[in-house]
Amino acid sequence: MAWIKICGTTNLEDALMAVEAGADALGFVFYEKSPRNVTPEVVREIVAKLPERIEKVGVFVNESFGFMENVAERTGLTSIQMHVDLSGDDGRLAAGNAGLKKYLVIPADSYGKFHVAIFSRDHESEKWLNAIFLDSGTSQQSGGTGIAFDWLKSAPIAETIRRSGFDLVVAGGLKSGNVGEAIRILNPWGVDVVSGVESMPGKKDPEKVRAFISAVREADKNK
Repeated sequence: MAWIKICGTTNLEDALMAVEAGADALGFVFYEKSPRNVTPEVVREIVAKLPERIEKVGVFVNESFGFMENVAERTGLTSIQMHVDLSGDDGRLAAGNAGLKKYLVIPADSYGKFHVAIFSRDHESEKWLNAIFLDSGTSQQSGGTGIAFDWLKSAPIAETIRRSGFDLVVAGGLKSGNVGEAIRILNPWGVDVVSGVESMPGKKDPEKVRAFISAVREADKNK
């Protein structure tokens, strides 16, 4: 079954609702420019009340690994999701706590820019990276755009990521009405949703969350 992450969680009520609905992971955004930004103190209180089986993912934009690891330790995160500039050799990705899962986000339209940085390391990347997220983010907005990228055009990219030994997660503009098609075309390991299950930025809509998870599970049956 596809791994389902409900991102942009800002409060305990939404977190527990998403868990009850069947989410596998919750995402917490540590980025001041995001309308879904939360503090480590708030996240620590939420995480303390979540089941152990739920993956707790911190979302960061261009932060050092030391900073991300510190926040993870303070809040109880189990994973970090990184929006970083890979134009050079970035040591932050290879460092830090081996117990933390590490996810790297790449805008699908900018894939060519990152291809060499990711897939020319003679599988060293397996030591520092658990999955790659294909998203529709831009240089102006790292994620949460609510816009889907071209899945058909990106199918070869998805296949390259899988053949290179990485789990693939699809993000960007997903909702209950289109996630089945995204899964059919890209066959990802997981899916990540934010705006597609919200009533407003930072506030989840229970019916949309349940409909999204139901649509993913229905797509699982048809694979």
